[in-house]
Amino acid sequence: MVVQTWIQALPTPLASRPDGQRWRTRFAPAPTGWLHLGHLVNAIHVWGLARSRGGDVVLRLEDHDRTRCRLEFEVGLLADLEWLGLEPDQFDVASFRADPNGHPARQSNQDARYERELEHLATRSLIYPCVCSRRDIAHRVPHLEGEEPRYPGTCRMARIDPKVTSARRFIVPPDMVAFHDLRLGWQEQRPAQQCGDFLLRDRHDHWTYQYAVVVDDLVHDIDVVIRGEDLLASTGRQLMLARALERERMPVFLHHALLVNPDGRKLSKSHGDTGIREMRAAGWSREALFGMAAHHAGLQNDTRPLSLDDVAALFAP
Repeated sequence: MVVQTWIQALPTPLASRPDGQRWRTRFAPAPTGWLHLGHLVNAIHVWGLARSRGGDVVLRLEDHDRTRCRLEFEVGLLADLEWLGLEPDQFDVASFRADPNGHPARQSNQDARYERELEHLATRSLIYPCVCSRRDIAHRVPHLEGEEPRYPGTCRMARIDPKVTSARRFIVPPDMVAFHDLRLGWQEQRPAQQCGDFLLRDRHDHWTYQYAVVVDDLVHDIDVVIRGEDLLASTGRQLMLARALERERMPVFLHHALLVNPDGRKLSKSHGDTGIREMRAAGWSREALFGMAAHHAGLQNDTRPLSLDDVAALFAP
């Protein structure tokens, strides 16, 4: 087994709650495709850390992107979770099937909640309407391919009539945000330089990931956010927004390594079939899948099969 120094350095418990209850994390896939090994790497970290260190798992479906999310992906995702034996402590799979149009952990059902929080920000002059498109911003702001364009604040002082557009941007202050990542250590970010004022709702009336996830983590009282390194850059701006929403206890973050090939490349469907449903159909057992995902994530030296108890043991104090 690979000895991960960051695992040995983790505090126990990972988060202290004033109410004395168990700390909470979440598994929050987006039904924009089938569940794949990348999701399973995240699930191993989420369930492994929760089961080994006294935490609870909340299941959430992040289907805010209504242009890409599809019911068939949600159905398949929930079926794969059941087959894998990954049972959450709040909002189990059956609850999503029983209440498709009112479930409190399905983002597409939360328009009223998101509207209330948006109005709360508006009354304190922390957001503004924006008529800029992505193409406008890309033309105005030079940036390297693959680099996040920084919004220059074009509409911040333009006094756009709110009736003209549904889009709303959050006013990002120039402050530096510092936080301790449980795996990567001390981090410092300046969202004003990274991204500038970011969208909470776009001009098509769609809530953005950056906004919905912060509101949901507040409402679901999430103590520890466990996710991949590719989302590390979003953390500073999300902490800023959480403070603006008057969250009292900030969550702790742990950004785990992404799924990679032995040569260090990020593993994806372009490098082979990594879909859980396809691998199930090909005869893989869930133990073999856990072992494969743990190996590619650098949590063990080989691909030997793992049970759920073995997964928890990877993260034991």
